Amino acid sequence: MPIDQTCGYVPDTISNCFLYFKDHTHDKMNTAYTTLGIIKRNFKHLTVPTFVLLYTSMVRSHLDYCCSVWSPYRKADIEATERVQKTATKKTLPALNHLSYSECLRMCHMTTLHCRRIRGDMIETYKIVTGKYDETVAPTLAKVSTYVTRCFRYDLRKYCFTNRVVNVWNSLPNRVISANVK
Repeated sequence: MPIDQTCGYVPDTISNCFLYFKDHTHDKMNTAYTTLGIIKRNFKHLTVPTFVLLYTSMVRSHLDYCCSVWSPYRKADIEATERVQKTATKKTLPALNHLSYSECLRMCHMTTLHCRRIRGDMIETYKIVTGKYDETVAPTLAKVSTYVTRCFRYDLRKYCFTNRVVNVWNSLPNRVISANVK
């Protein structure tokens, strides 16, 4: 049987190989750093509002795209994606270089990428729960109490969207869950 070089084991059907997005995350971070370099080279004197506009439209869009699917769960991946934004605020804006990362974010009126991913997950969950998506294609949000591991790989499905959002969604107050958005 052939061994898949991206997974490191024999693929049988849809395997856990597709649930590990290390290469995708690395490519997205490289694209973000490249775009950040283009911004830094072409805009010498950036103000904070101009930087925020350029960063959110050109760099962060690469890091946010489809994050409800490939949301990083390993600490190293979360820190690596956050490092892109940290580098952007520290190196591109010399006026904020002396501030801490949290203070830089506050000055730029931005949040961490981790908070944005959680917010995006909650928005998607709200759309699923309120029936904004077609029920035939939307995932069901039933809480699973057991994980069946297969082979020698640990279970990566516990980090998938449906399992990741349950605790956060259940911790929201009822007024948020039952909100009626027009």
